[in-house]
Amino acid sequence: MKSREDLKKTKCCVIKIGSAVLTDNGQGLNRAAITHWVEQISELKARGIDVIIVSSGSVAEGMVRLGWSSRPHALQQLQAAASVGQMGLIQAYEEGFQTKGFKTAQVLLTHDDLANRTRYLNARATIKTLLELSVVPIINENDVVANEELRVGDNDTLAAIIANLMSADLLMILTDQDGFFDADPRINARAKLLSQVSVADKTLDAAASEGAGDFGRGGMQTKLTAARIAARSGTATVIASGLKQKVILDVIGGVKLGTLFMPAEAPVSARKRWLTTHLGIKGTLVLDEGASKALKQSGVSLLPVGIVSLMGDFDRGELVTCVDQSGEEIARGLVNYSSADIESIKQRKSKDIEGLLGYLGEPEVIHRDNLVLL
Repeated sequence: MKSREDLKKTKCCVIKIGSAVLTDNGQGLNRAAITHWVEQISELKARGIDVIIVSSGSVAEGMVRLGWSSRPHALQQLQAAASVGQMGLIQAYEEGFQTKGFKTAQVLLTHDDLANRTRYLNARATIKTLLELSVVPIINENDVVANEELRVGDNDTLAAIIANLMSADLLMILTDQDGFFDADPRINARAKLLSQVSVADKTLDAAASEGAGDFGRGGMQTKLTAARIAARSGTATVIASGLKQKVILDVIGGVKLGTLFMPAEAPVSARKRWLTTHLGIKGTLVLDEGASKALKQSGVSLLPVGIVSLMGDFDRGELVTCVDQSGEEIARGLVNYSSADIESIKQRKSKDIEGLLGYLGEPEVIHRDNLVLL
């Protein structure tokens, strides 16, 4: 997509609805808003557009049902609230879509489901089948079982990964802000709304707010990160106010609402998209100037001679990040050797590997087919 006019061509859309607009100032679910979104999404479905919802709100709804006035900090209490609240959240969507003649399906995912290649593809096949059956998938992180190691982190990131997973045309993030501003509008009255930007624009990072509401985990920085993740599959992202009338229909109709984030480059392959959104990074390889330049400019395989140092304890086949000596991340990839073996062969030529380790696995530490430039 190159412009808002192109949004009219959307065939598959992921809509992330945040806690800030989904909850009624912390007093349970905003059912009037849910009804309004359901009406718009049903209209899209009637046009033949596939829609996937990534919905926050389970913890907030659970808190109301349990009579809690503030968000708990203990993991078990958060999981209990999510478990109780998920019932009401799905019930609200189910009842709304039922009146429009559509069925819904609950899909709960954790980091492990997305980090494991087989389960990642199984999730894709299931969601694809639901869409073929004209069912509306309602996706959320499985907060009931996820701990910090299993957590995706926030539903902005989850929505972006789902956009990658399904090669969606559009990721729409509905929040309580009108879009992405050049400064935090809550503290700067002169902040200006940015209508259209490139995800590659580095000045956006300084403008992104780290703040999050009382009932959510993500601030504007997570939304910027999500837009960049989605862009890897060629997906455009729009951040807009979820409380504006007909916002969903207007965005897909090309109306100038919110902020449109345009992908900066051509989409990468499905396998490499999985690698870039695989959140279980196990270690870091620090590269010398020559290796850094070769990766950036030519996309070649990473050889041991270009590795200066490493951090982390990882096994063969696990994901690591590659950084230059200033600490800037260059690439991510699956290693052919463990951290212990790489420690032994770093800064040495490939022909020396067998003599140093007693075996030769591969001449490359990371083959270019398993390497994604960032």
